[in-house]
Amino acid sequence: MGMGQEQLVLRGTMRGHTDWVTAIAAPIDNSDTIVTSSRDKSLILWTLTKDSSSSGVATRRFTGHSHFVHDVVLSSDGQFALSASWDAELRLWDLHTGETARRFVGHAKDVLSVAFSADNRQIVSASRDKTIKLWNTLGECKYTIEQGESHSDWVSCVRFSPDAGQPTVVSGSWDKTVKVWNLTNCKLRATLTGHTGYVNTVVVSPDGSLCASGGKDGVILLWDLTEGKMLYSLEAGSIVNALTFSPNRYWLCAATESGIKIWDLESKSVVSDLKVDLKQESEMARDEAGQTAAGKNKVRLGKQKQMKLSCLLYIAPVSAGKLMEAPFSVAIPMVSSEFGASADTRNVIQLS
Repeated sequence: MGMGQEQLVLRGTMRGHTDWVTAIAAPIDNSDTIVTSSRDKSLILWTLTKDSSSSGVATRRFTGHSHFVHDVVLSSDGQFALSASWDAELRLWDLHTGETARRFVGHAKDVLSVAFSADNRQIVSASRDKTIKLWNTLGECKYTIEQGESHSDWVSCVRFSPDAGQPTVVSGSWDKTVKVWNLTNCKLRATLTGHTGYVNTVVVSPDGSLCASGGKDGVILLWDLTEGKMLYSLEAGSIVNALTFSPNRYWLCAATESGIKIWDLESKSVVSDLKVDLKQESEMARDEAGQTAAGKNKVRLGKQKQMKLSCLLYIAPVSAGKLMEAPFSVAIPMVSSEFGASADTRNVIQLS
C-alpha cells in the first residue's frame, strides 16, 4: 500500500518547552489540541492552527511536579491529563482550570509510564522501582505487581488493551521482556521474550489483538496477545523510542534515533521513511546555548548536543475542517548531551 495522495511532509514546528520533550497526547476525538510533557517539569496544552506562520499556540502550562515529567496521557473524554514524573508521583490535571485534581503517591522511584483504562475508571503506572501499580481515580492504589512474576528491572512502559471483553495490561521493561497481565486479578498471563536489549515502548492495536514492542536492539516485535506468541519482526535500523498504531489503517509508526518509519502491516513493507534534520536542530540548540552563556558573561564548553526522536503520535481525521485532510504524525525530537540538559536547550514539536 503506497502513500498515494497522502505524502507526509513537514508541516511545522512548535517551541515552548525549555528542556527535553518526553511525551505527547491528543484527545480521541482529534480536536485541534495536543498536550506535551517535558523535563522542564511542566506540561503544555497546545492549540493547533492552520496558520502557515504558526503550527500551534501554547495556551496553558501546567506546573507542580518537582522533577522531570516523563509521560502524559489523556482521559477518553479529553477533560483530564495524567502525568508521570521522576518525583515518584502521578498527577491528574483538569485541562480547563490548569489545576491538579489529584496526586497519586506510592512509587518508591521515578514513574516512567502511565495509562488510562478505556472507561477512565482505572489507572496503571510503571516505575524504576520495578513495580506496576493499579489505581482508581481517587488516587488510591488498589494493587501492586511486585516480586514473584514481576519484572526484574525498570518497567519502562505500560498500556491497557482497549478490548473490554478481555481486560489486559501490557508492560515492557529493561529486563528485555514484555509481560501480559490479566487485569481482573493482576496475574501474569504471558511473558513475551525475543528482544536482545531493553524495551523502551509497547503499544496495543486499536482492536486489542496485537501488541508491538521496541527498544535498544532496533527491532520491532509484533505479538499476538490472545495466543501470547510472537508473529514477526520489523527492522527499524536504530533504537526504537516510541511506537503507535494508526487508528484507521493497518499501519505501525516508529520513532527511531534518526527519523520516523511507517509500515503497512499487511504487506510488512515500509510505507514511508521520514528523515528529520536533527543536525540542524542540534546546531540551533548549540548556538542558542552559546548566546545565552555569552549574555551572562560566561563561556560554556561541552560536547555538541545530540538529538533523537523521543515520542510519536498518529492522529487520523474524523471530520472535515481539521488541521489536515490526510492522516498525520507528530514527532518530538529530544535533546540530550553528556553534560546534561539545561534551560536553554532547544526543544521542538514537529508536525508532519
